[in-house]
Formats: sequence, C-alpha cells, structure tokens
Amino acid sequence: MEAIRVAIVGCGRISDLHQLGYRQRTDAHIVAVCDTNKRRAHSKAREWGVEKVYTDYQQVLGDKEIDLVELLTPHHLHCPMTVQAAQAQKHISVQKPMALSAHEADQMIAAAEKAGVMLRVYETFVYYAPAVKARAMIEAGEIGEVRAVRMHVSTGTADTAWKVPLSAWVWRFNEKQCGGGPLVFDHGYHLFSLGYYLGGPVEKVFAWIDQTPVREAGGMVKVDAPAAIIFQYKAPRCYGQLDIEYTPKMRIHSDYYADDDRIEVIGEKGMLFINRYTARTVDLPELVLFKDGKTTPIPVQGVEWHDSFIATTVDGIEKLMAGEQPRLDGATGKAVLQFTLAALQSAASGREVRPDEVG
Repeated sequence: MEAIRVAIVGCGRISDLHQLGYRQRTDAHIVAVCDTNKRRAHSKAREWGVEKVYTDYQQVLGDKEIDLVELLTPHHLHCPMTVQAAQAQKHISVQKPMALSAHEADQMIAAAEKAGVMLRVYETFVYYAPAVKARAMIEAGEIGEVRAVRMHVSTGTADTAWKVPLSAWVWRFNEKQCGGGPLVFDHGYHLFSLGYYLGGPVEKVFAWIDQTPVREAGGMVKVDAPAAIIFQYKAPRCYGQLDIEYTPKMRIHSDYYADDDRIEVIGEKGMLFINRYTARTVDLPELVLFKDGKTTPIPVQGVEWHDSFIATTVDGIEKLMAGEQPRLDGATGKAVLQFTLAALQSAASGREVRPDEVG
C-alpha cells in the first residue's frame, strides 16, 4: 500500500496535536487541510507545510488524492460527514464522541462497511502509555481479577494551560450540537472509553448529574457537574464509578487542559493507580502498583498528553496499512457511546439504564 494521504478537516486548537503523529513518517502524510475559516486553514497549512487548502468539505471529498479524512468538527456533524466520506471512498478517523446517538453510530458503521473503508474513533485516553501498561499488567494477572475501576475528574485553572477561543466552547453548551454536557458527555467520553478499556463491557449504569452555573459567564450557562456515575460490568462481581467535579478555583499545572484525571483499578491481590493525563496535580508517578504490602512506581515512557495523540495516530496508520481494525473501531466506539448515553439517560430518568438498550 502506498503512503496514506490525509486531510485534516477542522483546524481548531486540537488539530495541533493531531498533526504530530504524521511528522517524519513515510507511510502517511497530511496533504490537505479544510476549515470554513479561510484564514485559519491557511495558517495551519503554512505551519504544517501543507499545499492544499479547502474551505468546503465537498472539495475534500472530491479530491481523488485524499485517502483518509480526520474529522475534527463539532459532534453533530460527525455522522453526516462520516457517511459522506465513506460514500466518497475515504477512510475515516472521527473525533470522539463518534455521534449523538447509537442510531447515528449505526449509520456510520453501515456506511463504512458498505464502502469497505476504515472507520475509527479518535480517542486518546486508551492510548495513554500508563493506561496501556496498566491493561497489560491486568491481562498478565498482576493484580488478580479486577473488582472495581474508579475514575475521578476535577476541573481547574492554570496560567500555563491552552487559551481556547470562545467559539470552541459555545457549541459545547448547545446540547443539539454537543449531544450532552461539556464534562460528562464531551470530556467524559475519554473516561467512559477508559473504563470500557480496563474493565470490559458494561451491564447497567446509574447516575446523578447536577448543574453548576459558570461564574465567568455571569451564570448564563451551566456545566454538567458535580456528577456521580456508578456502573456494573458484565464481568462477574466487578463494578465501577466515575465522579466529575467542577472546581474552577483549584490551581492545576497543565500545558493543555487544566483537568485532573486519576484512575484506580482494584484487583483481588493488588491495585493500580494511573495519574496525570492532561495535567499535573498530585505529586505521584504516572503509574503505581500496590501489591504484597508494597507501593511500587512503574516506569513508563511517553507520559505527556501529546504522546498519547501520537500513539493514537500511529495506531490508525499502522492498522490501516495492515488491513486490521484500530483499537476504537466503529463497533467499540458505539459501545462506549451507549455507555456514555446510559449515564445521561439514567440521570434524567432516575433509573438504571442498560447501555445495550440505548438507541
């Protein structure tokens, strides 16, 4: 197979991390960028050394020299843009969450299968090196049978964090465009993916999701936190929980987003702790094992958040070249989406929700 020719569609802040994985590779190149903002598209093209610049997605689909589209657009556009790309015989890498509903996910999967192209969901937490190492240790029986996966998220502020333009936030507070709230549905998809990756398929979910006014916005908008979500895995005697707190007064060091994400995996004979992701909070190693009464840091290379983007991109390239399925293929991405939506539906209805029954 010849080198994969890629178009980055959507040149917002996150695209800077997506392009990293293509640098200095001989088997894949960014050949085009597309954004409805002409100035932004040209700026990224110059910065990345890309010749072709489009402001209309249909021009990308009509370009026979593009093999794969990276869709970095608002969530409500993922389904129609994916279906159109498949019909144009383009492979698709679509940002998380893959869609607004399981019905949309089905349309995307069906379109890719009919066209014989790859569909993968671009999600980085399952490529974070400490999480990958933790899963390998679980599979090797290091902590015995997993009994619980606990995940914690706290937001914060940092002078060193990314400056994200208002336009990148506004649509995330519009449920019709985002699909849910900015913390549980948008950022939360990272954690739901990780919970699925570490513990497997989920049987049922119960959730409480509160609303907190954003002081910086004069209380005009609210974030979907604090939230407490509990779930039962299909694996016997295995449970999980995810809590999300909106804590803007917490000072956090981050070069990206000032969010604290910490994970605990409890096994029959030991525990694993995964720290960091997008920020630095508690002063602990990125991966720690407690076993036999001892606490042991586990050395892992590539622990910066941008490293997980590179790993995600590289996996997509290598799997496409080999004709194999990426870690988050369409079916897995849909299962994670149903897990996420089950939490939203449980909070709204006050009852347990089975992800398999979420449409």
